[in-house]
Amino acid sequence: MHRPLNQTMMYDERLLVPMRQELTRLGFAELRTAADVDQAIRDTPGTTLVVVNSVCGCSARNARPAVAMALEGEGPKPAQLTTVFAGQDVEATERARSYFTGYAPSSPSIALLKDGAIVHMIERRQIEGRAPQAIAADLRTALEQHCT
Repeated sequence: MHRPLNQTMMYDERLLVPMRQELTRLGFAELRTAADVDQAIRDTPGTTLVVVNSVCGCSARNARPAVAMALEGEGPKPAQLTTVFAGQDVEATERARSYFTGYAPSSPSIALLKDGAIVHMIERRQIEGRAPQAIAADLRTALEQHCT
């Protein structure tokens, strides 16, 4: 993986493997570079879910299971499932956040885009201190509204 010389990873990558796998095992594509993000989002028709993954204790620990719960069952799903890892894949995370117009950087967070434009955002403040089931219900509502 190419990383500019002035960019360092915040965490030992080996420690993040289980956190990454919580999403990749669900079919999420990891976007590790700005080019990956642009290819997945820019001028891409349909819906794209972007999860800004994070090491952050309770918030990320609740966000990842919430996403899994929201995608269970027969309800509407986004055409694309993608993820970036805040603090680790810095370039990719910054580029993904550039598509989240009107929202401050937040990790973890869950963004739903339609035709490359943000249509729903669940920020850290809406994740922090909430049960995964409540977060999942919010995400399901957004999927029903935008993915049908």
